[in-house]
Amino acid sequence: MPEPRNVAFIGLGVMGFPVAGHMVKAGHGVTVWNRTDARAEAWVAKHKGKTATSPREAAAKADVVFMWVGNYDDVRSVAHGAYGILAGMKKGAVLVDHTTASDTLVRELPEA
Repeated sequence: MPEPRNVAFIGLGVMGFPVAGHMVKAGHGVTVWNRTDARAEAWVAKHKGKTATSPREAAAKADVVFMWVGNYDDVRSVAHGAYGILAGMKKGAVLVDHTTASDTLVRELPEA
């Protein structure tokens, strides 16, 4: 059994919501952020994790950040900028992007 980690989930849609719940059940500390506060609050009510006020805050203490958003513009809006994932990630953390994206976007993130 792997050692428990702190993980963040950015995006709680059809896939992110249940998978983040499975991570709690597996013993990981989970912090979530969603564009719709009500969705994040519903997840916390069901799974007892934590919610963050921004992607940056969610990523700040995470060993692994899971990003599960809809499209290229969504990825860029939650990954970049002062409140984005990349501004908050600690050294050595891993970003896992579950967005169906082009190879251009996949190359863009590591460069940032």
